[in-house]
Amino acid sequence: MPCHNQSLNNVTTGQEHNLTKHVRFAASSNSSSVPVAPSSEAVDDVNKQRLNGNCPNGGGLGPDVLNLGPQLKLLPLNSQILELQTIIRDKTTSRGDFVFCADRLIRLVVEEGLNQLPYSECTVTTPTGHMYEGVKFERGNCGVSIMRSGEAMEQGLRDCCRSIRIGKILIQSDEETQEAKVYYAKFPPDINRRKVLLMYPILSTGNTVIEAVQVLIEHGLQPKHIILLSTMCVCLSLFSTPHGAKAILQEFPEITLLTTELHPVAPTHFGQKYFGTE
Repeated sequence: MPCHNQSLNNVTTGQEHNLTKHVRFAASSNSSSVPVAPSSEAVDDVNKQRLNGNCPNGGGLGPDVLNLGPQLKLLPLNSQILELQTIIRDKTTSRGDFVFCADRLIRLVVEEGLNQLPYSECTVTTPTGHMYEGVKFERGNCGVSIMRSGEAMEQGLRDCCRSIRIGKILIQSDEETQEAKVYYAKFPPDINRRKVLLMYPILSTGNTVIEAVQVLIEHGLQPKHIILLSTMCVCLSLFSTPHGAKAILQEFPEITLLTTELHPVAPTHFGQKYFGTE
């Protein structure tokens, strides 16, 4: 099992893995018709458009973002991810459907985030007595959520790593200066020796994440051991704007940023919709 509560020792470089492509079936306008699947060529075209900056919905990356280097990692777009993004952005989506789709998207980001963690080779004996050469994750990982929206990603991480420890940071903007200020921070005592999955679903300006990373550095953590997970932009994030991603990676070029989408308009209603405080 990955993500054990032990110190990080002898870290080796993790390998990247591609997500398996899934196909979304969408019913046609004629309710009596048999559902059809969008072609793989159509999905590939969207991926090319994202890279060329010509995505029909304005979601292209542009040359400035493409030059940020290998630390910016985007989940390969497929019909499943595109549908989840669409439902989350749709203003008519019910809260129940929103939470269901958000949790699915979070799980995809978390699973890929785990692929960024270091592992080592090992050999096990199967029940039939054969030797099997595989891998095992290095010990000493933890999660840190940026309250409150980042807490939406905690269960997805625990579903994959049952015993993982999770810290929290509360950052709010000052009413007068609009600068991000830290109001609360609680981490495992040996966080400076761990790999950290920093969770923040919506990455807009990047100011909040930059402040959170600064707090982690003040606690002795090296930037190269931080993975930002975002659903729309390891920080783990679901959605991100190109501006936010650029700001973070320019400030901390060693951080790994993993997201499902880079788009100039982030769904900033995510936290309120997810927790039902609209």
